Amino acid sequence: MFGLFKSDPTKKLEQEYSKLLEKAMNAQRNGDIELYGNLSHEAEEVLKKIDKIKAADAKS
Repeated sequence: MFGLFKSDPTKKLEQEYSKLLEKAMNAQRNGDIELYGNLSHEAEEVLKKIDKIKAADAKS
């Protein structure tokens, strides 16, 4: 019954993932390949966290 008021932990991470991808795209367009690589790596780490949370939710 109280599960309705529970916040979605992946929502914030998905927003962060989206922002990182956008920043990475802009860095690539501006020719800053090193920054693009760093931001892409950070986005990949956030995606792994999202996948872990979703996998844990699927098990329960």
